[in-house]
Amino acid sequence: MSSSYSSVQKSFLKYQHVFVFAAPVVFVAAVLAFAPTDGASGTSYWLEYWWLFPAFLTGATIVNTVGISGSALFVPFLIFIFPLFAQPLSPQTIVKVGLISEAFGLSSSSVAFIQYGLVDRRLALTIVGGAVPFVIAGAILSFVVPEPVFHALLGLALIAASILLFKADLDHEGAESDADGGQEVAADGGHGAAADGTAELPDDAGKLGPAGVRTDDDGTVTRVDRDGDDYTYTRGGYLRRFGNYSIGGTFQGLAGFGAGELGIISMLSTKVPVRVAIGTNHIIVAVTAVLASLVHVFGGSVLSAVGIHIPGVHGLSLASTPWNMVVFTVPATVTGGQIAPYVSNALETDTIKTFVGGLFAVIAVALFGMAVGGI
Repeated sequence: MSSSYSSVQKSFLKYQHVFVFAAPVVFVAAVLAFAPTDGASGTSYWLEYWWLFPAFLTGATIVNTVGISGSALFVPFLIFIFPLFAQPLSPQTIVKVGLISEAFGLSSSSVAFIQYGLVDRRLALTIVGGAVPFVIAGAILSFVVPEPVFHALLGLALIAASILLFKADLDHEGAESDADGGQEVAADGGHGAAADGTAELPDDAGKLGPAGVRTDDDGTVTRVDRDGDDYTYTRGGYLRRFGNYSIGGTFQGLAGFGAGELGIISMLSTKVPVRVAIGTNHIIVAVTAVLASLVHVFGGSVLSAVGIHIPGVHGLSLASTPWNMVVFTVPATVTGGQIAPYVSNALETDTIKTFVGGLFAVIAVALFGMAVGGI
């Protein structure tokens, strides 16, 4: 079983670009064929928002490079920029579009980071398990809070994200490489040390991607990525990370982002190396975004089917989804997610971080103004 799983995983990662880019093609085809659009159809309907593709491609590349939630940029874009070219959207629709787009984009980027060997599955699984109820609660809450309160909470989340980004050290230095001398460490788990001269590093059969992983008796983890860089850390600090991800998960469901921003900070504060933290955080945010988007799309129908009626939640339905928007935003975010790891290696992450943090602060001030004006 272990051998079969490893073989399937290696084959998937080898051809991950094919699978990743096939996903939006299948999604768009399914939407065009089966999505309920309340009678709207035709070329003019489906091409109405073609201009969202370059906007979401740029946003997805930026946020995936830093390792935060895509909706942190998508939601403000839909609030402030989108109405300049089209009709304003309701907060529920804004969050829904942001989450659906983010779910695909982060899933795409997650596969890319797995391929680099930078995802710690044990950390990811424990954090996702703890965040799930908070994500669901936040998603339902988004349909209950008044619009001015929604804008105020969004502003608070962005201010917090801005402060945390400025305080965080997202520099990708710190990995130790043996390329310049010494015994090279193999990225495939270190098999055959005597035969090829590589240092022996026991292989964790349940790992994600090509990394070699060893966990010592004292809990110290040694991880080697695809390029042979190694990282040493511990998985301690679960309680602290759970606190951050529970708050972030609530905002993830409510506003479409939060888990990524608080999550990356919580990992760095518990001494998880920055590249492993960013890679692992992508998996966590992708899963929570998928969950939150499912609640936003199917929540009303499911709750009505079981006889539960929550004011405002009846609007959570397939028919209320702006399908002519997501057919462009989903392919854009998937493409941006694949570009991000290459951008992160080519550019100074601190430069991108400073730009995004400053942008968050400006957007937050504007959102507070909208909240005050709407009360």
